[in-house]
Amino acid sequence: MVAMRHALFLLLALAGTLPAAAQTRAVPESREQLVLSFAPVVRKAAPAVVNITTRRVQRAVPSPFANDPMFRRFFGDQFPGMGERVQNSLGSGVIVDASGLVVTNFHVIRGADEIVVGLADRREFEASVLRADERTDLAVLRIDAGAERLPFLEMRDSDDLEVGDVVLAIGNPFGVGQTVTQGIVSALARTMGGIADYRFFIQTDAAINPGNSGGALVSLDGRLVGINTAIFSRDGGSNGIGFAVPANMVQTVVAGVSAGGRLVRSWLGASGQAVTNELAPGLGLPRPVGVALTDVYEGGPAARAGLRRGDVVLDVEGREVNDYEALRFRIATQPVGQTVRLRVWRGGRETAVPVTLTGPVENPPRDLTPLRGQQPLAGATIANLSPAFVDELGLDLTPRGVIVTEVRRGSPAASLRLQPGDLLLRVNDRAIATVEDARRAVQTPLPWRLQIRRGERTLAVTVGG
Repeated sequence: MVAMRHALFLLLALAGTLPAAAQTRAVPESREQLVLSFAPVVRKAAPAVVNITTRRVQRAVPSPFANDPMFRRFFGDQFPGMGERVQNSLGSGVIVDASGLVVTNFHVIRGADEIVVGLADRREFEASVLRADERTDLAVLRIDAGAERLPFLEMRDSDDLEVGDVVLAIGNPFGVGQTVTQGIVSALARTMGGIADYRFFIQTDAAINPGNSGGALVSLDGRLVGINTAIFSRDGGSNGIGFAVPANMVQTVVAGVSAGGRLVRSWLGASGQAVTNELAPGLGLPRPVGVALTDVYEGGPAARAGLRRGDVVLDVEGREVNDYEALRFRIATQPVGQTVRLRVWRGGRETAVPVTLTGPVENPPRDLTPLRGQQPLAGATIANLSPAFVDELGLDLTPRGVIVTEVRRGSPAASLRLQPGDLLLRVNDRAIATVEDARRAVQTPLPWRLQIRRGERTLAVTVGG
């Protein structure tokens, strides 16, 4: 009787007839439970998962022999180096609104001249790009099916997932057609570099292969918990380590499209580092946990809430944060204007700190300025850093100082090997905090001693010495 009751309960959950709050997680206890099918979930979710075909035209560089009559006699207009080359690629996507909103990965549609969305019923629609957000590796497309309401997937709170939950990955691997694979949530809050700027992912062992990018990661109630984005692989195939952008981040990007205008993410106004085994004792923590704040932006949300350097943020709204990427994710997925509760470790005890979030501010104004004249930095364009500009550029930088945004080829600045992204720190021992400081500094005579920050390195350059 107990086994039958468990089997019935699991079957109802698979059919999506129970609300999420009423579902429980249980290990199968009989052979009957093991032969249950995922087909009800697939029938519910699969119609909302689409194929995406992109077309990109690459114009070839003309050959110096293109107009030679002899070569044209043999090759005609097909002479190597003439004409255009069309590059096609395949991916997946998910309809998230009945009006025709489709979410996929940014890298699926990057540089595309034409995007075609193929539905599960084999109809095809040209798509327009509403938002292409490289920082999250997400893109939102629109297809026009007239007055028809298209099948779509509801989003589930991805914070409700637990390691061990069963999930399905639906997509179009290798262009073979819609395919469903099954696995479990292998890990949560994976902060993997090199995939997107907001590096916070769901890890799964459900088979994900090339072409699955942009497809759906679905829970057993038939709702979207993530967008499949990347795999860890040595040979290009699935090794059981796949990553998905959590649905909460997807929801933030889609909500920004619905609201119109530029996507503005919530901003804490503080940066930090993970508390390690070496740092924990000095902070009075019994174990390495949380994010120690290393910089608090004056006038930002964190500063206004009373946070300061040395505070350790343990969780955001009850969700633990154990590295800076997790803290950024938790803040970025909150609505602008929301007041969130941070649990903070300070002076050997915990305290709750309410913080009202805002969007990143543009203070000071960026003041984009091309440098000209007879001086070594001529040809460089510089700008003031601000929280909003740093966010727009997608940089992990303290939002203060002066950044090089462009270097004209063949200019004096190019001969110094100055690069976009370089921070101008000092000129002749004068600290450069604003574009106006730089304007004054370039008027001084040679020799010049420059100090430049490039990534993690600080470079010293002497000119005319």
